[in-house]
Amino acid sequence: MAKSATLYRFQLDLSDIDRSVYENLDLRVACHPSEDCERLVVRVLARVIAYEEGLDFGRGLSNPEDPALLTRSAHGDIETWIDVGCPGAERLHRASKAASQVRIVTHKPVHVLRKEWSSRAVHRADSIEVIRLPPEFVRDLAAELKRNIHWYITIQDETISIVDGDRDFDATLNRDTLASIAAGHP
Repeated sequence: MAKSATLYRFQLDLSDIDRSVYENLDLRVACHPSEDCERLVVRVLARVIAYEEGLDFGRGLSNPEDPALLTRSAHGDIETWIDVGCPGAERLHRASKAASQVRIVTHKPVHVLRKEWSSRAVHRADSIEVIRLPPEFVRDLAAELKRNIHWYITIQDETISIVDGDRDFDATLNRDTLASIAAGHP
């Protein structure tokens, strides 16, 4: 019998001072059986970092053509496409043709990203934003994951701070473009 998804509840108090966004989010997020906790954490952090009205999770890993997060136009077209981890160059090429804005939120090492993304030309690679999180930051958050989570999240001056009970987690948000990473810069 196939394993079923595990449901997590995230209560997130977001203060994104850089963008003047102050929201209380109550999310129920399904973790696919093939998804590890680190990827789940990156998906939730991507939802917070890129917060905008209408941003929602895609249909999940069982629908491989869907982005991890997206916004749609009034006509149902994808406007914002956000992937996590290290999506393939071919996938990003298709995404940049399908959506007006493409972002990636990742905790993967730069050399892994560079190897994947320099394998072929990606449409509008210079406009695809890549937000890199330190792997240890994601790993530490994933290690503390419970089924019910309440995080206080502050984003200011490209730093994300998360308070989880009596634990504090801080990291720098490193922003690049896919083109700069593929070319060997940063």
